[in-house]
Amino acid sequence: METTRHFTATIYLVADGATALHEHPGLGIRLPPGGHVDRAELPHEAALREATEETGLEPTLLAEGDDVRSETARAIPRPRHLMLADVNVCDGEVGHQHVDHVYYATVDDRTIDPAPGEPGPAAWAWYDRDDLRDADVDADVRQLGIEAIETAARKRA
Repeated sequence: METTRHFTATIYLVADGATALHEHPGLGIRLPPGGHVDRAELPHEAALREATEETGLEPTLLAEGDDVRSETARAIPRPRHLMLADVNVCDGEVGHQHVDHVYYATVDDRTIDPAPGEPGPAAWAWYDRDDLRDADVDADVRQLGIEAIETAARKRA
C-alpha cells in the first residue's frame, strides 16, 4: 500500500493561561484548531486561517527565528514542532498521514465565534495545565498544550 501524505497546520491558542480544544467531528477526539495547508498557503498562514475560521479569534503567532532574507528569499515562521500523524491504518499498513506543522499563539479573549459551517461554541472548551493533565486527550495534545501555555506565559513575563 502506498502512503499518501498531506501537509497540515495546527495552532494552540492561549488566553489567560489556558488553551482551546474542540471535539473533532470526524475523529472523535479533542484537538486544537487546524487543518490542511491549501495549495497557495504557507503552513503558518494555514494555521492562522484555520484558527480564525474555527474559533473566530484573531491569533498572534508566538514565533521565533532570525529575520534572514535576501532579494530572492526570506525566513518564514518556524513551527514549534513537526509531527507525523497516522490518519488511516488498515491491516497494519499506513495509508494516509499528516505532516503537521504545530504553532503556538495568543488570543485576547476566550469568546469563541466560529465561521458559518464550523462546529459551534459548545464544541470548544478551555483547558489550563491542571485540566490538561486530567483530561481524556491524546498524550501529544496534553504535552503540546501545556508547552503552549508555558511558552505564552514566558512571552508575557
